[in-house]
Amino acid sequence: MANNEPKCAFCGRPRSDVGILIIGPDGANICDECAKLCVEMTESSSAKHNPNATGMTPAKVAQTAAQMTVDKKPEPEALQPVSLKKPEEIRRVLDGFVIGQHMAKKVLSVAVYNHYKRLNDKLERERKAASGNAGSDDVEVEKSNILVIGPTGSGKTLLAKTLARVLDVPFAIADATTLTQAGYVGEDVENILVRLLQAAGGDVKRAERGIIYVDEIDKIGRKGDSASLTRDVSGEGVQQALLKIIEGTRANIPPNGGRKHPDQKYVEIDTTDILFICGGAFVGLEKIVGSRIGNKFLGFDTPTASGRELSAEEIMAELQPEDLFEFGMIPEFIGRLPITSVLDHLKEADLVHILTQPRNALIKQYKKLFAMENVELEFEEAAIAEIARKAIALRTGARGLRSILEKFMLDIMYELPNRPDVKRVVITPDIVCGKTFFKN
Repeated sequence: MANNEPKCAFCGRPRSDVGILIIGPDGANICDECAKLCVEMTESSSAKHNPNATGMTPAKVAQTAAQMTVDKKPEPEALQPVSLKKPEEIRRVLDGFVIGQHMAKKVLSVAVYNHYKRLNDKLERERKAASGNAGSDDVEVEKSNILVIGPTGSGKTLLAKTLARVLDVPFAIADATTLTQAGYVGEDVENILVRLLQAAGGDVKRAERGIIYVDEIDKIGRKGDSASLTRDVSGEGVQQALLKIIEGTRANIPPNGGRKHPDQKYVEIDTTDILFICGGAFVGLEKIVGSRIGNKFLGFDTPTASGRELSAEEIMAELQPEDLFEFGMIPEFIGRLPITSVLDHLKEADLVHILTQPRNALIKQYKKLFAMENVELEFEEAAIAEIARKAIALRTGARGLRSILEKFMLDIMYELPNRPDVKRVVITPDIVCGKTFFKN
């Protein structure tokens, strides 16, 4: 809150906390509630009131009134339908930012399209009801939140960010690892709604139609199968606290975040129409699924007997809710995430495409940096393939690409400003492997 925000001279509340603030001369301001109280007191003592007691003539009263202005809160704009793109159009936009993950893109495109189609239909029915033209259709489609499972660096967060950009709706990212049950040290679960409200510019109605991506959701899994003597305040306790928010409830949140206290003013947000996308790596989940599948194979149909082991993608294609329960997620939580999308492990070809094809591909970024020095940068195809192989060895997906590039590009970028004679730099596999410097 700004220190120079006008306040009521009677109750001391700032303009942002009152409905109407009447601005008078020399800071003599009064809010609508205090003005109403003054009117009531005046009317109650009207029999004893002396019109000349104030010593103000009618002309003085008119002059004072002319100096006063009424400062009203701006009326919120009426909600407009979300501009919808067809699932195929959403998929094409995702292709421009995320390489591979074709099935995950299809699942997310359809889920998001149906969600905002549902919201537009709800808005239309509310408008018809307000005008007295409500139809006979009373079927209300419920929202379907999404669970995204995939290894680190496979594009989970980027998919969610791109979806929000496509739809032009408020989007917030929350980290589940910082959350604790209410009353314990750490962030309350309601703080994820504060981030969405801030992304919406403080517009509650717009925030109620946004997207929240809860990252690292697998880190709040139950810590053990047996009941603990102490409360699991950052694991199962957080799952329980998230239940009503994800399903839909009216939550009271402090507008600036932080801990709640009795004298604080709260903002009420209805989470019924907020789309929740929960993502996590779920390390070890494929072992749980594989163990369950292995118990179902008999005789010559076992992978070992056939001489072929199932790939990670084939194993995760058999994912069932019971596997997530065994991992540590409580049934009530998984039941509120009916749509599950599993991302594939990135292969060498995918990483090569990530390096070269997207709009902000890493190699394009380095070429632009070198162009600022009037130097042409070129990567040999074998060098790009070597970078992809190194990233696979690191097991960090696309996140490992930049660290690999920075490692062998450091000496080049350090030396280049001192070499005005260099006009062209070619990156070879030997440079990537650290066997030689650069040639020009």
